[in-house]
Amino acid sequence: MSIRQLKRVQMLFLWSVKPRYFQMINKKLNKSMSIKNKLNAALNTLKKSLDDEYLQGAFAKIEESINSLPDESASAGNNLPTPLLNPDEIAMYSDGACRGNPGPGSWAFIAQDHTGSLVQTASGVSEHTTNNKMELQGVIEGLNYLKGESTSYRKIFYFTDSKYVVDGITSWVKGWKKRGWKKADKKAPENLEQWQELDMLNERFNVEFIWVKGHAGHPQNELCDQLANEALDAQGF
Repeated sequence: MSIRQLKRVQMLFLWSVKPRYFQMINKKLNKSMSIKNKLNAALNTLKKSLDDEYLQGAFAKIEESINSLPDESASAGNNLPTPLLNPDEIAMYSDGACRGNPGPGSWAFIAQDHTGSLVQTASGVSEHTTNNKMELQGVIEGLNYLKGESTSYRKIFYFTDSKYVVDGITSWVKGWKKRGWKKADKKAPENLEQWQELDMLNERFNVEFIWVKGHAGHPQNELCDQLANEALDAQGF
């Protein structure tokens, strides 16, 4: 490969990353992890648009440099505020994301104990889904995680930016169940199976669902949003 070809690839790569980079520098949490994943996503996009066997060596060099960046995922929760909890309580946070509605989507959740330690983070992707489905799935996955834990928490504080989830589980579900899982118009609720699973989990645990405004600087909510979007990036969506 000529020097000219290598410079062309590097220039195109930098221009593809530049707008994403300036969006990321304002992130308050875990900047290095976001940059590393975003760079890989940008590189994958460039590979697809420049499918040329003569450029594979340049792509490999760029990918090697990206992967040499430190992965700070283990310290993702270092800057999170400590929730006000008793030792037998836990705080859960989740978020859903969708690129197109319907379209590819993802969920993510985190769990914090009374010391502020980030005891669990998880995320997942669905190729064709809706935003509401992913918001529901984030909560379901978080509560299912607690099912497998040896610690029995007296109370769970569950934070989400989805009014659909909070209003549904605290209000709508009661009426649906009285009518045999039917809405007032005698039709089944959308996402019925997810609502039924969430209802069973809610009955198993002592959960207080709390709505928080999304994209408003709430640290734990912002981290969940970040993890959900990184999961989509990693799958090339």
